[in-house]
Amino acid sequence: MARVALVTGGTRGIGAAITKSLKAAGHTVVANYGGNDEKANAFKEETGIDVAKFDVGDAAACEAKIAEIESSVGPIDIVINNAGITRDGTFHRMTFDQWKAVIDTNLNSMFCVTRPVINGMRDRGFGRIISISSINGQKGQMGQANYSAAKAGVIGFTKALAQENAKKGITANVVAPGYIDTDMVAAVPPKVLEAIIGGIPVGRLGKAEEIGALCAYLASDDAGFITGATMSINGGQYMA
Repeated sequence: MARVALVTGGTRGIGAAITKSLKAAGHTVVANYGGNDEKANAFKEETGIDVAKFDVGDAAACEAKIAEIESSVGPIDIVINNAGITRDGTFHRMTFDQWKAVIDTNLNSMFCVTRPVINGMRDRGFGRIISISSINGQKGQMGQANYSAAKAGVIGFTKALAQENAKKGITANVVAPGYIDTDMVAAVPPKVLEAIIGGIPVGRLGKAEEIGALCAYLASDDAGFITGATMSINGGQYMA
């Protein structure tokens, strides 16, 4: 069944692949973005998918923009919490601003984006909430105390949400990608990238489209018996 979906950070990288997969599945999709108007408008022109600019870490901005989206295209039944940033640094050198920026965007956004839609989902008896964590939220990562903490928090948030809303027809699940072939990973120095790939049992980076396909399935009616799960999609690099 075709529904309305909102994908945060949905115009670039993994988010763009998720957005395109949901559109291919027949859903009406709105892709959120935070700052790059030029790339967002290019994405809209390329795909025909509507874009919406707002700060996912700002509760008031999220509430206002989501109300506007629902008024324009209909009630949101699918939310993909994908937006995320990094501000890496070893903890003994990390500033509070580096910490706060990552927590606001990667973790506080879980509340800011999901809270405005949850009651509507409960009233309608259907919802799909899919939140993107990371292999580094499962195992931790040197130089990413802020990022690892936020992405681990996504998993705890989702497990609680799943239990609270299962009887209302709402599922909540986590997708935890490993190293995916995006522009960010492509910028890693070749020797470092070679070492990363050497630690992945399948011997390659993941594809953003593989993340998109998994999210499209979890968003479907067929996935109604999957909730509170963390789907690791990392080529076997970390098996939890």
